Amino acid sequence: MEAVKSIFSGIKLFGAGLWLVFRIILEYFGIISDGNDRTTGIKDLREEYKKTNYR
Repeated sequence: MEAVKSIFSGIKLFGAGLWLVFRIILEYFGIISDGNDRTTGIKDLREEYKKTNYR
């Protein structure tokens, strides 16, 4: 029983990590914004990307 709880706990933690990475990627490309860009630095990265004008 403890092993099952441990496995589910690990799966939840793994899912949370994937969700965090997915959100950061979406914020970086400007698809979503939670209005809290200052804490993640995503807004600065996005502006820097626009300045360099990569194609």
